[in-house]
Amino acid sequence: MSLDLFNLLPAVHRMRDIEIAESASLLTPAEIVELNTLKTLIPPLSIDEQLRLNELTAKASRGPLHSLLLVIQGQMAVLAEDLDQLYDDQFIETCAQWVIPYIGDLIGYQPVKGIAPAIDNPRSEVADTISLRRRKGTVLVMEQLARDVTGWGAHAVEFFQILGDAQSMNHLRLWNHYAPDMRYWKTGLYIETGFDRTAHKVDVRRIASRRGRYNIQNIGISLWSLNAYGVTKDQGAISAVTPQALRFSSLGMDIPLFHRALPQGERIVDPAQPFNVVDRLKRRVLCDDLQKGIGAVYYGEDKSLALYLDEKLLNPYEIEVANLSGPDGSWANMPAAGSPYRAVVDPELGRIALPPAAGGQPLPSVKVFYHYGFNADMGGGEYDRTGTFMVEDLAFVFPFPDTAGVPRYTTLQGAVNFAISQLSANGQAAVEITDSRTYSETGTLALTVDLPAGASLELRAAEGARPTLLLDGEISVSGAASSSFYLNGLLIAGSTAMAPANPTPAALLHAPASRPGGNANALEKLSISHCTLVPGWSVDTQGAPRFGAQPTLIVEPAGLEVIAARSIIGAVRAGRFVSVKAFDTIIDATDPTNVAIADLDGIAGVGSLTLGGLETADPDEIPHGCTVIGKVRAVLLTLVSDSIFWADLVKGDTWVTGLIADRKQEGCVRFSFLPMGAETPRRFECVEQGIASPQPIFFAFRYGRPGYMKLIASTPDVVRRGADDGGEMGAFHFVLAPLRETDLRIRMQEYMPVGLEFGIIYQN
Repeated sequence: MSLDLFNLLPAVHRMRDIEIAESASLLTPAEIVELNTLKTLIPPLSIDEQLRLNELTAKASRGPLHSLLLVIQGQMAVLAEDLDQLYDDQFIETCAQWVIPYIGDLIGYQPVKGIAPAIDNPRSEVADTISLRRRKGTVLVMEQLARDVTGWGAHAVEFFQILGDAQSMNHLRLWNHYAPDMRYWKTGLYIETGFDRTAHKVDVRRIASRRGRYNIQNIGISLWSLNAYGVTKDQGAISAVTPQALRFSSLGMDIPLFHRALPQGERIVDPAQPFNVVDRLKRRVLCDDLQKGIGAVYYGEDKSLALYLDEKLLNPYEIEVANLSGPDGSWANMPAAGSPYRAVVDPELGRIALPPAAGGQPLPSVKVFYHYGFNADMGGGEYDRTGTFMVEDLAFVFPFPDTAGVPRYTTLQGAVNFAISQLSANGQAAVEITDSRTYSETGTLALTVDLPAGASLELRAAEGARPTLLLDGEISVSGAASSSFYLNGLLIAGSTAMAPANPTPAALLHAPASRPGGNANALEKLSISHCTLVPGWSVDTQGAPRFGAQPTLIVEPAGLEVIAARSIIGAVRAGRFVSVKAFDTIIDATDPTNVAIADLDGIAGVGSLTLGGLETADPDEIPHGCTVIGKVRAVLLTLVSDSIFWADLVKGDTWVTGLIADRKQEGCVRFSFLPMGAETPRRFECVEQGIASPQPIFFAFRYGRPGYMKLIASTPDVVRRGADDGGEMGAFHFVLAPLRETDLRIRMQEYMPVGLEFGIIYQN
């Protein structure tokens, strides 16, 4: 309300009030001095000075009546504002924050945890609920709810539509034939998936119990919970058999390619199609897509897959899709000389084949852009990691390869040495690898990092990059007092030439007891964030680890603190006075009978061990968890929370159990899955392995598989919902998958038609 009460008074009263103001000094001596000072200033004045001048001038000319009316006018403005807010509170878009639950209660909205970004705002969630109420009971609303609530790809199917029964004359389904058309390739490809449209016999088991599907009252909610992560212009790994045979994986193993999801828009108006969800890229699907040329959905720059020969993007018609299965040296369907295609691709195995070069010409260089499947932002990738960077001053971030006109360094070791020589005033510098290439430098790729006192060096991948370092030797890290070394966003593995030797290499990453000059290594902190130290050092073509029992990380200096976050690492060996902390991390010794975490000798215990829990004191922080494959021994288990230990013993094993804490009077183990007979400090709400007792069920144990260490949905709830917040135990706790599922079940109850029942079906 804009109302000036003083100007509504008769002129005689206003004039008398002004005369009183002019005859009496209404300013304090200090304010008079300040006003005179402001008047003598040469304009233009600053905003604060001008506001203060206006305030003092108004106060000097304002009489007592005017001042009284201003007080009354202020209270009237408060009342008017309150009346305006009462009107605004009738609408969800403009109401006060405290009103949101009341409006939600009026429409029957039930609050949920709001894990997915689409529903983490209560205001927008209630607003969406109001709009969705108009389409309540329709299958598209259920599909949109499943997508928004979980944040995953989703597709809803009314199973009565695909029952093989006598059709009603009032509801003909001309496309629903009892016998499927076997000449149509999609029939067999999508059978028993969320996009299956073949007729089925009735299944009377309940869909809510995940047993039955095809019945009149059943609605299936299919979810694709894996994510597709891109790798941009990597040159891939060339097979050792022939330069014509390549693989997409920079580690030289077979991997299934994935396609990313095309968005359906904020509001779903058509059912999801296979290209609207993240899933494996099938041979027949890619073949059909390439025939569309420039209209391809999956192939092309900024899509799901692209091939470059000599830096030039291949035309879709220059690529053949074929089954390239078979052992190295005898792949099936290898292209012959004179082939009309310039490359043959097998997306299900992640293989590429080139025809022989004509006339003795060299084969073209190959680069690829592709997507692989994984469960979460972990282990490095082209996802957002800027919040985890240690060095923010770009003046002390040195790119590799060097972008300077006159190159300052040509090797990664040279970049590290140069960054150390250019440490900033606060002792921080970073070497940033700017692309997703595979680095295996001519000669030996091994790094030696030796930091001066108080210095911090970060070796990281740039935002949107996922470089691979194929080492011929170890990364050795040392430093003087109060020095720190950070790794961020790197995929680190051993080359095919790397093999354990005495004394080196002993691991992929090694903090030795002594510095290169012979002094004691006084490194204070070693941080590993969003990195992968490949378990077993490297893998064969099938993904099997080459040196499964070998540690990937060895830490010797006393007093050193090791922190791993959102990473995948192999076995760890650390000294008795070393502190090891891991958050949202997989520590994989490649076999439950191998030693995952122990002292340098692999028998005694590491100094202190923290797995999971809260990394900071932030009350909004999601608790962390870890998954450990292999046996663990520590002097002190400081805290173990929301974690899974998957360990086993062999006949004649010197270990009495898979988890041992030497000190049991201190520390805590909570909400975790433990090996049988684990020797730990006090426990709280833990599950111990036993005969016929609940245990975690994983999709895959082998690194490189899309479902690596991901819990199957049929895992018993004491494990899958056994964390302290009702989420799953293990390294993927931060994904909060069971809580997303719970949110979906709550939402679906609001929109499910009477008499119908729904079930959640995970597709990957």
